[in-house]
Amino acid sequence: MENQKFALEIPYGTRDFLPVEAAEKRAIEAELASLFAEWGYDEVVTPTIEYLENLTRGTDRELEQHLFKLFDKDNRTVALRHEMTTPIARLAASRLRDYPQPLKLSYISSAFRYEQTQVGRQCEFHQGGVELMGSATAFADAEVIALAIQGLLHVGLKDFTICLGQVEFVTGIMNQFQLAAATQEKLKAAMEKHNLVAFGEIVAGLDLPEKARETLNRLPLLNGGAELLQQSYALALNEQSRRALDNLAAIYRLLQSYGVEKYVRFDLGIIRDFSYYTGMVFEAYTPGLGFPLAGGGRYDHLLSEFGTACPATGFAIGIERILLALTRQGLEKPDQPKDVYLSYAAGREAEAITKAQELRDAGKVVELALMGQTRAEAAAMQQAKGYDELVYLG
Repeated sequence: MENQKFALEIPYGTRDFLPVEAAEKRAIEAELASLFAEWGYDEVVTPTIEYLENLTRGTDRELEQHLFKLFDKDNRTVALRHEMTTPIARLAASRLRDYPQPLKLSYISSAFRYEQTQVGRQCEFHQGGVELMGSATAFADAEVIALAIQGLLHVGLKDFTICLGQVEFVTGIMNQFQLAAATQEKLKAAMEKHNLVAFGEIVAGLDLPEKARETLNRLPLLNGGAELLQQSYALALNEQSRRALDNLAAIYRLLQSYGVEKYVRFDLGIIRDFSYYTGMVFEAYTPGLGFPLAGGGRYDHLLSEFGTACPATGFAIGIERILLALTRQGLEKPDQPKDVYLSYAAGREAEAITKAQELRDAGKVVELALMGQTRAEAAAMQQAKGYDELVYLG
């Protein structure tokens, strides 16, 4: 009995998608894939496993504790991919290095990361996203942000906010106070975890003038509308931070041209959970969800880790998180149609097969009964399986 119970279990942090859930998931993925293609992004597929040294390029070694690792037959360490940007950077720097730039690539994939699981946060999860490689412009950043917004709208969300920040602004402020690299990393780690208490304790322990400590303590709290950028110039006493604000202002003007600025709010304290980001970063939030639906940013040095210098920007949308948000907000989810349940009286099998083919040729989704039924049995099955229409050959 114990063995039978174990055989029915699944690993920690994974889940089964039942038929309705799987259909909703696939419909959202199809919406995103179609949208990405409309914007000129070509889909790529990379291996589920990669060499460990490739997955950890451009990141800190602490990442390893979150990876699912194993060994190949040559005793090399491989790992399940934990996100898609690094594998696509490898692909772009190798097999696509001679393709015309900018490269516009998209994906719908699964990824794996050890997590403390909760609703909406699993060890195995699914993402849809894009990578735009070969352009260092604000125009490229604005395109991926606008596309992320359109992606969220296309899958049925209405109430969400894009929180937009800039890594170089935060780094510039810390540099202007000549903070050691180790101190900067500790402060950024506290910001990434939204741990204001830890952040404040680190700042309190620094040998800095009171005004400098006040400026640092404001960093995690700098969020607001377009007026925030103007106000933040007063804090940026160095060229690095001022250029970052100029960059955000340029991106925002372009987002106004896209007509999506109402979804955008500035949050200059955003530090995303991967260390390869070098410029603009953003996260998407929606009511009822305590973690981002989507996120991304600029990563201009990652491809250099694979031997090809190339600026890049992109984002990922969490599929399960979209489903959870739609459920919690009572919104209609994209789904796959179930048009016709086709049943028949015994002896009319050949006619039913022909009819099913005719309906499918006309674009209908049709399930054909596998044996003769009464009309009452057929109607009950149609209702149980959720088909819109019953066609019965009596």
